[in-house]
Amino acid sequence: MARRSGVSARMLRHYEALGIVTPSGRSSAGYREYGADDIVRIFHVESLRALGLSLREVGQALDDPTFAPGDVVADLAARTEQRIVRERALLDRLRQVVDSGPDDWEQVLDVVALLSGLDSEDPSGRQRAALAGDAVAGEVLARAVLAESDLNVAGALRWALSRSGDDVTDVLVSVLADDDVELRRRAVLTLVETTGETATAALRSAVSDTDPGVRSRAVLGLVERGERDVVPELIDLVVAGVADVDAAEALASIAGGDAVQGLVARLGDDAAVRRRIAQALGEIGGRAAESALRELVDDPDDGVAVIAKYLLTDG
Repeated sequence: MARRSGVSARMLRHYEALGIVTPSGRSSAGYREYGADDIVRIFHVESLRALGLSLREVGQALDDPTFAPGDVVADLAARTEQRIVRERALLDRLRQVVDSGPDDWEQVLDVVALLSGLDSEDPSGRQRAALAGDAVAGEVLARAVLAESDLNVAGALRWALSRSGDDVTDVLVSVLADDDVELRRRAVLTLVETTGETATAALRSAVSDTDPGVRSRAVLGLVERGERDVVPELIDLVVAGVADVDAAEALASIAGGDAVQGLVARLGDDAAVRRRIAQALGEIGGRAAESALRELVDDPDDGVAVIAKYLLTDG
């Protein structure tokens, strides 16, 4: 029977001990005798085991008339999906270790320790791992930054990344076209703290991003780098109310009175926009800004008028 079915004699005896497949009889010499129905049952057992059922589940499937095979298969499918997720996570981790280019086992262990720590559900645990990971290759840290949602942990990872001295600009640039806006925001925030012309060029390209958060971070990051040709984008931020206070401060620092005309041209009919422009004019200061604020003292919106009067008095 073992030879014809492909199931070992030991496994056949195990099936019998569990009551899953019982031989139809025994010969006069005591050998087990299997009939046609027994053979069919053995193949049923092997088929169900191939699907991933345990022997206990196989026994239930074959003997319990209320056993729902559809439910079992659905449960097996769910378990298989979970296993695939775990396997993919393991594969990603192994690739990260490989990408870190370890030269010895100590470096491998450092990377594994960081990745294990970053798997913690507790943000403080992930932060401790990040702060201890400054000796880890930059690419591993960069990918961890892109995956991190907690601001404190992300900050610790960026600190460790800066200490690594590795150029990871390519890793950050590669996600600037990703559909995940949070991923793009994290990439730009890290690029702001990354030196080099490649990072600067990446920030320039991010200025046209569809997400206001990405745009504002890119524009303000360019200002920090000494860029002076982003005045129109800074005015856009003031008008849109996206990081408008920071944008107004940046306009004051890089453009001064030269930005006043551009702001005045955007006053429009929206009172909220005019209030933000009035505040930006106050931040810029100077004769041109003062002249524009005097015009706003008579604004039909009380809020705009009050802001203009206060800024003129304060000045």
